Amino acid sequence: MAASTVFYKRSTFVTHLPAEALFSPSHYWLMPEADNVWRVGFTKFATRMLGDLVDHQFEKQSGENVSSGEIVGSVEGFKAISDLYSPVTGSFAGGNPALQKDPEIIGTDPYGEGWLFRIAGTPDARCTAVEGYRSLLDATIDRMLEKEGV
Repeated sequence: MAASTVFYKRSTFVTHLPAEALFSPSHYWLMPEADNVWRVGFTKFATRMLGDLVDHQFEKQSGENVSSGEIVGSVEGFKAISDLYSPVTGSFAGGNPALQKDPEIIGTDPYGEGWLFRIAGTPDARCTAVEGYRSLLDATIDRMLEKEGV
């Protein structure tokens, strides 16, 4: 887990969000690394919605150009296969090699060893700091509760 986190709780959902990350509207986190490279992963909220993940694949190769919103791969759970989208415009810098041995770490350690891929470039303008993501989570969870009639 990241060194500095922000506690978040709404209804039955609880997590610690990495304070230095950016977050996309589609529930990815982006952590800055050296030379404008971003490590990208699913948020805890995304992993909870996807369920247990059993496999993954990347359609992009290292060095290939990608645009924000473009499909870079997919993850497979027991329930469905979901596309992986880039929240960054730039150059795909490769997937997390640890996922080859254990794709379940995406769900068990989403902000640490379970990161998905790296991209060198510029994050989408819709990406926000942790407080903006907390507001997005509030609205998303409230809509889910309304649909459930809670």
